[in-house]
Amino acid sequence: MMLKIKGDTFRSSLMACALALASTTALLPATPVHAQARALPDFTDLVDQVGPAVVNIRTIEKVAQAGNEPDEEMQEFFRRFFGQPMPGVPRQGPRPNRPQAPDEERPRGVGSGFILSSDGFVMTNAHVVDGASEVLVTLPDKREFKARIIGADKRTDVAVVKIEATGLPAVKVGDVSKLRVGEWVMAIGSPFGLENTVTAGIVSAKQRDTGDYLPFIQTDVAINPGNSGGPLINMRGEVVGINSQIYSRSGGFMGISFSIPIDEATRVADQLRTSGRVSRGRIGVQIDQVTKDVAESIGLGKAQGALVRGVESGSPGDKAGIEPGDIITKFDGKAIEKPSDLPRLVGNTKPGTKSSVTVFRRGSTRDINVTIAEIEPDKPTKVAADRDEPAAKPSASAAAKSMGLALSDLTEAQKKELKLKGGVRIDSATDAAARAGLREGDVVLAVSNVEVANLKEFDAALAKADKSKPVSLLFRRGDWAQYALLRPAR
Repeated sequence: MMLKIKGDTFRSSLMACALALASTTALLPATPVHAQARALPDFTDLVDQVGPAVVNIRTIEKVAQAGNEPDEEMQEFFRRFFGQPMPGVPRQGPRPNRPQAPDEERPRGVGSGFILSSDGFVMTNAHVVDGASEVLVTLPDKREFKARIIGADKRTDVAVVKIEATGLPAVKVGDVSKLRVGEWVMAIGSPFGLENTVTAGIVSAKQRDTGDYLPFIQTDVAINPGNSGGPLINMRGEVVGINSQIYSRSGGFMGISFSIPIDEATRVADQLRTSGRVSRGRIGVQIDQVTKDVAESIGLGKAQGALVRGVESGSPGDKAGIEPGDIITKFDGKAIEKPSDLPRLVGNTKPGTKSSVTVFRRGSTRDINVTIAEIEPDKPTKVAADRDEPAAKPSASAAAKSMGLALSDLTEAQKKELKLKGGVRIDSATDAAARAGLREGDVVLAVSNVEVANLKEFDAALAKADKSKPVSLLFRRGDWAQYALLRPAR
């Protein structure tokens, strides 16, 4: 009887505990079974929000027809390599009265774009519409419009086209400065002509320098031919870039794609809509990278700025007093961390603006005021050639010999040709000088931040330099200036 009572007592206690636990649990907040699932992105709402503003762009080009006769290039090939006309082609000249075949319209390519404003302005890539005789824009609701090209800028690969429609859904432009590496992003476009295709990934890097005017956004979003011109969208449904390029060895997507930052693209688009062209500033200098060794040897500290290797004669930089060998560290107060920063800042400055350029020269900084000019087609750089004229007798002091240098003063004719006030010419370079990249014909302008006009000043500057450390030499080769580091033999 006691066992039964104890058993009943135990069961009663167990049930009471279970009821108490259940009532307590009911008072606690519910915990999802898959807590991590909430961290995974859901793009469905973004597609509904942005998708209606993404368009498909088809281009058509007109190709001249020549009837059934082969083209002139093929006929020329047969004449050059076989010594006879192409088989089936008559030897006589063209018949003047033969009617000209009409131009044939051929599909040129497929791309993407997105609606900037409800009145029909559409942004895309310049290469999507380049060379097109006709542009067709298809909306997600299948309406199709002939578009008019407002303007295209090949340097940034941005174009704006216009369709005659109103009440269109437009995208919302985001803030690229708030975009973070690792953030989820989405692309909508027409890869391989497949309209309204959605792909997603993360931001792999920002400010990716590809040598162009723009610092690209790098992602791992799948981008393929046909995606060009489509929007890159953040998780707030805002456009942060235009999908423009991929890195590929096969022609297809390999995990690396590049997008034009929307703030840069918008700046270009505004000018295209206003004037149909983009006006950029220039100061007329050729620049290069500043290496860590050079920065330390000349007292710059860290490797930063843009090394001026050449200054175009008569350019704004030349008139303002910028010299080869200067290192531009700031433009209008903005730091130049790497060479590509300078053309972007200058290019975005309105021609005619007076700007301040901070340069590091001979161990100290100075501010130079320069009036920005408008960019123009690149001019070939003229390299000064050596003249067959009597040169000064080569000289090599003990200090210069220890560095492997034989030097001579510049003649007046050489100074005039190179537009220099002074310097010393290298007649031969061996040992440490050769290892530093110096060669015959180079002109040394400064030694360890000390300007040298002749051999006497060169010897004096070299004598004062700390031989236990690399000695920096600023030199000219043709029209280009650069630094070399002479490392004493150990």
